[in-house]
Amino acid sequence: MGSVPLEITVSPDGSQAYVANNGDNTVSVIDTATQTVTATIPVGNAPVGVTVSPDGAQAYVTDNNDNTVSVIDTAGQTVTATIPVGSAPFGIAITPDGTTAYIANNGDATVSITPTAPFPTTTTLTSAPDPSVFGQTKTLTATVTVVPPITGSPTGTVDFFDGATLLGTGTLVGGTATLTTSALTVGSHSLTAVYSGDTDFSGSTSPVDTQTVTQAASATTLTSAPDPSVYGQAKTLTATVTAVPPGVGTPTGTVDFFDGATLLGTGTLVGGTATLTTSALTVGSHSLTAVYSGDTDFAGSTSPVDTQTVSQAATTTGLTSAPDPSVFGEAKTLTATVTAVPPGVGTPTGTVDFFDGATLLGTGTLVG
Repeated sequence: MGSVPLEITVSPDGSQAYVANNGDNTVSVIDTATQTVTATIPVGNAPVGVTVSPDGAQAYVTDNNDNTVSVIDTAGQTVTATIPVGSAPFGIAITPDGTTAYIANNGDATVSITPTAPFPTTTTLTSAPDPSVFGQTKTLTATVTVVPPITGSPTGTVDFFDGATLLGTGTLVGGTATLTTSALTVGSHSLTAVYSGDTDFSGSTSPVDTQTVTQAASATTLTSAPDPSVYGQAKTLTATVTAVPPGVGTPTGTVDFFDGATLLGTGTLVGGTATLTTSALTVGSHSLTAVYSGDTDFAGSTSPVDTQTVSQAATTTGLTSAPDPSVFGEAKTLTATVTAVPPGVGTPTGTVDFFDGATLLGTGTLVG
């Protein structure tokens, strides 16, 4: 090859490059996608080799018949000089979309295929952990690399998207940008990373990374107070529902309160807490539970059993007799009034025995 340059042209669709080999008067046909020689044909059958100066002011046209190069002023479209092939600049051709330049290497008769600035990049995206639960922190990592044979480290920023929604922006450091977020709702999310490019490197968008977010687990606890209590006394049942790590957030919805299998009532969560006040528990031991029904973001849960002990309420009995004083043989009415002693509440039932000292006078049944 000596100092004779390789003349290069590219087919209009960018699929083939034609490289003139003046040493043996043939042209190598290169497949631009695979960068392999697919054919060798005589110079006369190849298109005229044309290269353009970097500033676009001059075009160099090879005249294969007399081994000279015509220098054309591209603005005036006139030939300004004719020089020997050996004095021509390196043969350069650029693909129609401007992404690749083919540069002849005169020393070893090879062709360098080089992307033109801004050089193309590829962006990949990963999200971890995946799957995750609601409220859990997810780290999105975008890696931007250049397309060989170009080397270098792209700079600038990467925008992270959930579908069309911008989650945030990260700055590239060593070709990597990250974003930490807890904002993803329950469901499937189509995440992408969009590199905006810089002076030397063009932008690119990652393939979709599908992140699955499931409901976070919840934990429910139950307390009842006072415990123990007495019959009729108001008891306050308090259920507290929290997110189980790594889930984060405050559950919403309702909590059902049970005495065994019997529903006592329902409370609405406010700030993760629901309450129910009841005086309906009978005397004895009660196995109380709170059942959280769940919401969009949190799964339901049931509390451990809270045992509430209800004792008999104390009473007071009052007695009046009338008339008083009375005379022998006169009928007297003895009235006993039995009431619950607070905090006990309710109306005692049953019977009352009336005594004169140790002598039983009779028995009456409580009514109201």
